[in-house]
Amino acid sequence: MITTLQPPIAQPWSAHLWQRLGRYGALIMLATLIVVMSVLEPDTFATGSNVVNVLNQSALSAVIAMGLTFTLVTGEFDLSIGSTASLAGVIACTLMLDDVSIPLAILAGVAVGVVIGLLNGLVVTVLGVNALVATLGIGTVAVGANYAIAGGLPVSLRDPDAFLQISLGRFAGIPYPVYIMVGLAVLAWLLLNRTVLGQSMQAVGGNAVAASLSGIRVNRVRVIGFVICGTLAALTGVLLATRTGSAAVSAGDTYLLAAFAAAFFGSAVLRDGQFHILGTIVGVVTVAVGFNAIALLGMETYWQYLFQGVVLIVGVGVGTVARRRAAA
Repeated sequence: MITTLQPPIAQPWSAHLWQRLGRYGALIMLATLIVVMSVLEPDTFATGSNVVNVLNQSALSAVIAMGLTFTLVTGEFDLSIGSTASLAGVIACTLMLDDVSIPLAILAGVAVGVVIGLLNGLVVTVLGVNALVATLGIGTVAVGANYAIAGGLPVSLRDPDAFLQISLGRFAGIPYPVYIMVGLAVLAWLLLNRTVLGQSMQAVGGNAVAASLSGIRVNRVRVIGFVICGTLAALTGVLLATRTGSAAVSAGDTYLLAAFAAAFFGSAVLRDGQFHILGTIVGVVTVAVGFNAIALLGMETYWQYLFQGVVLIVGVGVGTVARRRAAA
């Protein structure tokens, strides 16, 4: 009996269109925002100094969001990043008030993030506590420690000039935080895409059972993801303190939503709902461009929160709808 192979059924043009929208919808949104603002405010928005300003404003959000991305890639969440950032800044400034050198104070602040990340990872993997509950609980403990150290008051340096130069200093006209953001982005991308650890993280996030059967130590990988997240959250808190020469017990709280919005928005960039470093950077820049546009147009501050929420919903929603339509 002779059987004939049927040629594959070609996808309709609408399916291809929805697939493209799912992959590039977030980028189209960013490009549209840039074009519209360039037309509305050509003398202020479409300038080199404003581009540098947007990148500088993106730097801290990008650092903490990249750390969160590692946790999300492994299939977990971390709600303690805002509290970790606040605590790291307070500890660094408190130590400098006690005449500890700036490098050692910064290292101590970042070390706090390592410890918190390790605790998060161990509570989730060893005790089996849900990541949302575990990180919320440990984040609350961090808030308590923060108030115990600072008494709820801002910790201000007596002579902050050298500390402020970390954020206010420039090289070739570009602020140092932009270089920090770019350098960390390159390292994070290489770690996640060009190392065995990064491939293991993606495997664990994709299918933990299959990853375990293939020999990957799932719990260890998840703990490392939490440690990276806590470390970058703490670094964000220290860098935030370098912008004002002081640290507050709630300084990092606003970065929690910003990091999640950027990471989830970025999951709709170029990939089908997968968290990745490049997408996270695009998400951070999109939010920063929107905030910059709102400021240049003279709109009220509450529009920033509205925009951030819309970015999260639209960025993720368009990708989800596009994938469903393409499959249908």
